[in-house]
Amino acid sequence: MDSRLEANLANWNDRVAVHAASKFYDVEGWLRDAPGPPTREIESLGDARGRSLVHLQCHFGMDSLQWARIGAVVTGVDFSSSAIETAQWLARRAGLATTSSFVCSNIYDAVDALGHATFDIAYVSLGSLCWLPDVGAWGEVVAQLLAPGGMLYMHDVHPFGSMFHDDGEHIVFGYFEDQDCPFEGDFDSTYTDGVKIASTRCYEWNHSIGEIVMSLVNRGLVLDRLDEHDWTVFQQFPWLQAHEHGIFVTPDDRPRVPLSFTLVAHRPG
Repeated sequence: MDSRLEANLANWNDRVAVHAASKFYDVEGWLRDAPGPPTREIESLGDARGRSLVHLQCHFGMDSLQWARIGAVVTGVDFSSSAIETAQWLARRAGLATTSSFVCSNIYDAVDALGHATFDIAYVSLGSLCWLPDVGAWGEVVAQLLAPGGMLYMHDVHPFGSMFHDDGEHIVFGYFEDQDCPFEGDFDSTYTDGVKIASTRCYEWNHSIGEIVMSLVNRGLVLDRLDEHDWTVFQQFPWLQAHEHGIFVTPDDRPRVPLSFTLVAHRPG
């Protein structure tokens, strides 16, 4: 494995226990309330009952299991063994172990790890692509995992927003992919509440909207929808304001900027 991905793996292995115990994820509340996927995702993908879904970079499975809860047959993939073990534990606690499975694999090795299986839906949730150096190779994995007629749904941080420092005021990172020049940092905390982590080094890459789209189109997928949103689902910058439905938006006294995007594509049948 690329040494930078090895550093990211150590960092994410450390994060898992912190995240699973955090107020941010609120595992006990999630188990109690038993939510399904967000309405906007269901509207994009339709009835998931009985359909196979692979969640790429699934972390410890909360988003994956929300699809299992409404009838999808779910496979989660993540490179962190700690995340996979926690996802399996969470599936058992939620009573969803019979309709979900979790596989430990680097995303670039996922096709082999999954035995060249194909799926009705490939699902990618917020905070995924920034951890990958090569978006073209990612697009090849997605294309190989989709069955004919299968759909990709992804909602991720907008690469424009990823250019900015955490204060949302200063540009610190390029817009276009540069595999040799990732953002490099040492952080002993994560985006949730909780204790400090020991493996602090991590690397992140930005990928432009054009690079993401063409990574899929060049491999035969058809783009159905691309929406850029002036909202996101976490406090990315201090000046964002909480809004209804659990989103954060730009205040009225600032120009509206893209904060996240949704992409839907399909593999022709």
